[in-house]
Amino acid sequence: MARKIVSRKRKAAELEPEQCSQDQTLCKKKKLPLVKKSFVCYLAGQQIKLRNEQSYHQALRGYAAHRLPALLKEEEFQFGTLNKVFASQWLNHRQVVCGTKCNTLLVVDVMTGQITKIPMLKDQEQPSAIVDQQGCGIHAIELNPSRTLLATGGDNPNSIAVYRLPTLDPVCVGDDGHKDWIFSIAWVSDTMAVSGSRDGSMGLWEVTEEVLSQTDMSMDTTQVPSYTHITHKALKDIPKEYTNPYNCKVRALAFNNNSKELGAVSLDGYFHLWKAEENLTKLLSTKLPHCRENVCLAYGQEWSVYAVGSQAHVSFLDPRQPQSYVKSVSSRERGSGIRSVSFYEHIITVGTGQGSLLFYDIRAQKFMERLSSITNYNSEKLKPKSGEEILKLTSGKGWLNHDETWRNYFSDIDHFPNAVYTHCYDSSGTKLFVAGGPLPSGLHGNYAGLWS
Repeated sequence: MARKIVSRKRKAAELEPEQCSQDQTLCKKKKLPLVKKSFVCYLAGQQIKLRNEQSYHQALRGYAAHRLPALLKEEEFQFGTLNKVFASQWLNHRQVVCGTKCNTLLVVDVMTGQITKIPMLKDQEQPSAIVDQQGCGIHAIELNPSRTLLATGGDNPNSIAVYRLPTLDPVCVGDDGHKDWIFSIAWVSDTMAVSGSRDGSMGLWEVTEEVLSQTDMSMDTTQVPSYTHITHKALKDIPKEYTNPYNCKVRALAFNNNSKELGAVSLDGYFHLWKAEENLTKLLSTKLPHCRENVCLAYGQEWSVYAVGSQAHVSFLDPRQPQSYVKSVSSRERGSGIRSVSFYEHIITVGTGQGSLLFYDIRAQKFMERLSSITNYNSEKLKPKSGEEILKLTSGKGWLNHDETWRNYFSDIDHFPNAVYTHCYDSSGTKLFVAGGPLPSGLHGNYAGLWS
């Protein structure tokens, strides 16, 4: 059989389609994107994932903050014969530090109810006049941003005392600034704090590394905690030209960390804004719409507004806006006064002189309503004129001393509500510590409870 002869040209022509097909496949493979395996790309991906997680957790916290108040139940603590709790802060998940009108600094364990008293720090030279501690006490307790230092009042209510955390060992006392009681304290950095006094002045104090090292050295040599004495870095009076100078008492402070600005409220009904860094520089003063009993102040970092509590209203103030933009809401409890206010997410918690806790939703711009499907033995319905029902939690009975003042003036009154002078949320936002005592200044008593 004759062998079929195929020319080279014909053979090449038959192979060309196959080779072209292979070349096209190679070309397609080359166009595929390369897998990026660099460390930079990995970190970028992790950042995107983290941002998504942060948004999720923020939304979750907001939802929890909105639902939690209606579910809170009270567990009351026994504080013995202590008189009126004015200030409180969480130290950790189970300990709260408190200050009282009888000038007692204490730590309460919310798990066991155990109370531990902390020694007060004395001035370098005791004042010649006897200080009426029963009439003042500790009005302020604040932790620095890193939670390594605690500032509060000293044994002399005119002085500022600083303790180290978590041990609560004494660090220093600032005893040369104010001539009257300290009502409020705010940390403006990790080492500097501002105190506001009833004498109308604001003091800037710095806890330097030298002060901390002196305390460490004395502790090493004696094995007994000791402390040093510091002088103010700056001392400024709030403006007195607008009103009666004898009523210009600094009552509350709140710090805006983003702009390094410090808000101050005085009892003459003014709000003052200061630049607070290495010094105190006045920026503005403005008259508040409700100027009676302005005793508490808080700053909402996320909302860029200050909340001021007065006799019957909470006013929201943005210093960047004209005074006409100040919004106020009524507490629905006229005459008893707003005694404490705080921000947590979009909920503003309001403590009143009648022992009530109210919850204002800043997004909805109204007080939270009571959920009819949820029953709480401590919650009540407060009916405004419009007919709507708002959520109100009422503090427990507490303890009241039936002393001579009570027998002479108040014995015919069956029950005294405990004013909510202080309240604070723990880091999880699921526990609310509430404390105070009877509103009339002559009555001796206390209240403290954990709402969770």
